[in-house]
Amino acid sequence: MTIFGDSIMPRGGAVALGSLISLAAPFGLNERLVRTATARLAKDGWLAGHRAGKLSEYRLSQEGRERFAEATERIYNEPGTVWSGRWTVVVLPPMRGAERKELREELIWRGFGELSSHVFAHPELDSRSLRLTGGPAGLLAKAVVFDASLADNDAPQRLVSLGWDLEDLGLRYQRFVKRFERVLALLDAQGALDARGGLSAHALDVQESTDEACFTVRTLLIHEYRRLHLRDPLLPARLLRANWPGVQAAALCREIYTRVFAPSERYLSGVAARLGGPLPGPDPSVMSRFGGIKR
Repeated sequence: MTIFGDSIMPRGGAVALGSLISLAAPFGLNERLVRTATARLAKDGWLAGHRAGKLSEYRLSQEGRERFAEATERIYNEPGTVWSGRWTVVVLPPMRGAERKELREELIWRGFGELSSHVFAHPELDSRSLRLTGGPAGLLAKAVVFDASLADNDAPQRLVSLGWDLEDLGLRYQRFVKRFERVLALLDAQGALDARGGLSAHALDVQESTDEACFTVRTLLIHEYRRLHLRDPLLPARLLRANWPGVQAAALCREIYTRVFAPSERYLSGVAARLGGPLPGPDPSVMSRFGGIKR
């Protein structure tokens, strides 16, 4: 899923199964695991398969593209900084347990806090973005959605503690920073070595291995970051504690991603293809990720 969302979607959204197997190899995923995973994702509606003789190609389905577009917006873009102090509140009517579970998961994925079993809140989310159709989003037609203001100046902090476990999320962000600061240190050391000309003796072999390493770092970085960031409600800064570790994690992720992006794209171009030929070049919008990738 991370490979598709981060690397394949900006390059046309389709890739030959053989190429996907090659891209997954550096992560210890063998051919059987990749085939099983892609078949399961296709069954769940995320991917659509296409065969040409004995060869297969997978692309994001329409539903998969829509969901990936939502996730992309949250992962790579800066959260809004202006908040009026108003809240968007969703009240669920009585419904079947399975429907409520599905809708609850959808609301939490969108950053809502669960205040009670039937009441969810978010700091002024555009209610129009909830008026989607199909799947759990379609169930929102049964809910009551309205804007609200709190009468007590201290109430926002109490509301946050009631609806979100930011303590656990903060610890996860801190572990992310500790882990990937070591990666950044290695990139700094590699850059210093390159600047001294230490790689010139076997430049082509080194470049190939370095490009693969950069693709591996890029994928693992986003894989770990999105698992945190997509569970982050992205609350306004005034609702967060001072020195919120999510800010440091975002800055670190941006720095590493921009450093490894170009060589990882070279590796992707050299390894991955569609059944009809090479992958198209990256969509220009990818260069705006994390506030702009330096060329």
